[in-house]
Amino acid sequence: AILFEQPRIGHLTLKNRIALSPMTRTSATEDGLATEEMGRYYARFARGCYSLVITEGTYTDETYSQGYLNQPGIANQAQADAWRRVVNAVHQEDGLIFMQLMHAGALSQGNRYTDETIGPSSVKPVGEQLDIYGGQGEFSTPREMTRNDIESVIRSFAEAAGRARDAGFDGIEIHGANGYVLDQFLTDYTNQRTDEYGGSTENRIRLHVEVLEAVRREVGEDYPVGIRISQGKVNDFYHKWANGKEDARIIFESLAKAGPDFIHITEYDATRPAFDGGETLTELAKRYTHVPVIANGQLGEPAKAEELIANGKADVITLGKSALANPSWPKRVMEGEPVEEFDFSILQPQAYIKEHEL
Repeated sequence: AILFEQPRIGHLTLKNRIALSPMTRTSATEDGLATEEMGRYYARFARGCYSLVITEGTYTDETYSQGYLNQPGIANQAQADAWRRVVNAVHQEDGLIFMQLMHAGALSQGNRYTDETIGPSSVKPVGEQLDIYGGQGEFSTPREMTRNDIESVIRSFAEAAGRARDAGFDGIEIHGANGYVLDQFLTDYTNQRTDEYGGSTENRIRLHVEVLEAVRREVGEDYPVGIRISQGKVNDFYHKWANGKEDARIIFESLAKAGPDFIHITEYDATRPAFDGGETLTELAKRYTHVPVIANGQLGEPAKAEELIANGKADVITLGKSALANPSWPKRVMEGEPVEEFDFSILQPQAYIKEHEL
């Protein structure tokens, strides 16, 4: 079965093509420390034969990066040390674990370090704060980032990556998707800058590239580093890149030059054409980057996931909601057992980890 082949990411060989998608669970302590409960939660997926576990978005600094109250951080040594128990729990189940590094930018709705938010331009985010992560009402209007702010975001990603590597993580995923700060730079309507970070698509993808390069310098050539990218956002689900396939080419070719070990693409449905007719976003990524591509989006139906891989449109799939419904999805599929449907009540009233998920 094609899902149970062993692909490579960087120097690592995965035991199958099924990984856990990063999902915000707001279950850390108030000061951003990962808990024993989080260790049990992540270990459960490794035990269920997910070949790779990617953590929830983890904030990178003690200024503007935190997006949600009770979000875990890796902004200081105490936070890095707390993650060791999670890493050890996953490793004990013979799993691999990557940390996803995240800076919320203008979408921050809970930050213990500051009440101010920052973004590429002073443009108020569309939509409403996310109630399952403890927010309510509209987002506030961010302060436009200065050159110093940009440099400090790049530095915070790199330093956080170094701490994650030292805490035992097997690799890093940079969160460049879903409307958070890197994606705010890429998005035409949230980025109204006139400097080299604004205007053309080449300029708007620049921050992704510079963060990737800085993380790579920090962790070295043979430590796995990848990036997640999307069109849609948590606050603007159906957004599309304005120039369609041409934007995809520029974005993926720019990222490829920075030398990632993988690109993780999340779409509402990974099997649908990215633009009117034509290819999926993962196909375009494979064409323009020639690195392993991870696909996310409505792939919980085993036949659908298999077909995507068999057709060469992705190398690995990640499951989010289907993983919450099926912590041992890979094992079930391997043994020919049916998979459960996702029930949204798992994430109600808020998305923190519940007792029965351990």
